[in-house]
Amino acid sequence: MAVENRPQSEALTGKGQDSKVRRSLAGGVAHLVERLVRNEEVRGSSPLTSTSLRSELRLARQHGFARSGLQSIPIRLDFGHMQPVVPNRLPLTDEELRRYARHVLLSEVGREGQERLKAAKVLLVGAGGLGSPVALYLTAAGVGTIGMVDDDTVDFSNLQRQLLHFTPDVGKPKLQSAGEKLAAINPGLCFVPHPVRLSASNALEILGGYDVVVDGTDNFPTRYLVNDACALLRKPNVYGSIYRFEGMASVFAPHLGGPCYRCWYPEPPPAGAVPSCAEAGVLGVLCGIIGTIQATEAIKLILGQGEPLLGRLLRFNALAMSFREHRIPRDPNCPLCGRNPTITQLKEILMSCSLDDISVEQLKTMRERKEDFILVDVRDPDEFAVNEIAGSVKLPLPELPRRFGELPKDKLVVLHCKAGGRSTRALKFLREQGYTRLKNLAGGIEAWEKRFGH
Repeated sequence: MAVENRPQSEALTGKGQDSKVRRSLAGGVAHLVERLVRNEEVRGSSPLTSTSLRSELRLARQHGFARSGLQSIPIRLDFGHMQPVVPNRLPLTDEELRRYARHVLLSEVGREGQERLKAAKVLLVGAGGLGSPVALYLTAAGVGTIGMVDDDTVDFSNLQRQLLHFTPDVGKPKLQSAGEKLAAINPGLCFVPHPVRLSASNALEILGGYDVVVDGTDNFPTRYLVNDACALLRKPNVYGSIYRFEGMASVFAPHLGGPCYRCWYPEPPPAGAVPSCAEAGVLGVLCGIIGTIQATEAIKLILGQGEPLLGRLLRFNALAMSFREHRIPRDPNCPLCGRNPTITQLKEILMSCSLDDISVEQLKTMRERKEDFILVDVRDPDEFAVNEIAGSVKLPLPELPRRFGELPKDKLVVLHCKAGGRSTRALKFLREQGYTRLKNLAGGIEAWEKRFGH
């Protein structure tokens, strides 16, 4: 925001009602402007309530000034100029002009901006919790082409947060379900399904056909793959992630002057080090909040308006109902976008695998051969009622420190959980207690059910 000095007599003019306006602005808006100038957060600690904040800002825009101490300064809500990432435009039909009338009324969008949205091609990686709200809002906003990458099917556990999918869609491919809903919202949408798992062999080809990529992934290998492909292709990567009651969003685009994801975390964490949402849970509405922020950032990039989250991480806490912003500086030594990059071509991102892991196919073979081992489920009791692998011993991870003696040391123990994270930690704990015959089921019960069903 640019702020320039202005004579008091020039800024403060008028009588009667204007005097009340000036007194109101002198207190509340002066505090707000000072914090904005210092690039601080505007949070609940402000003396302005949310309702008065909106009215004070409206008055400030009308009068073009705020009072700060003894000196009056004008307010200019100017975030700089950003070039649209979509240079082309497609003409609108009369029906489209009626559909997008509220957009066209906005000077920052107008007919030209709506024509850019129509020409835009946006790829969503993931048709789940984050992909759902992003797809819904971008489709309604008039983005002309939306591609989605997902090879999964709709599961009952998805319905709590993935609003693209309804109860009758359980068992359907997610892209089929998504395409049906988006076509109902906007028949003019060009929906491009990519029913594959993103990999180093196909990522550049898939991402290369789009203007903006929105990352709605739920695992580190794909997240790093999307980041690396976007950086190599010079495509903006609109990032979002969710975990329990918290979510984060940012824009990674080294070609636009910002950092990439590797500037923040150069390498993926070890397998099992970070619990997934499948293990830790997630508040369903959180997906809508973060996904809507991602959709907003994508639209801003297409239009070339506002200030994108380049080099800025927006963090939301639902329990505290608070937003915080953190800076992510570009790393000059980043292996991908630094001065001397070592990553110059796309490679498969592999999490560090353990020799203790066994696959679900191996476990099935062991059971068919009636091998002598104990299968231990370390999930929480509430999860046992949802599903189980028949014959498993129930020993929740929090109870393991006082109950591990129930497990024999002279027999093979195979541990499993929802997706593999908690069982990895259980294996590490048991090894510290002197157990040597241990295996971890890679992918947990999720992988088992995906491969063999219930």
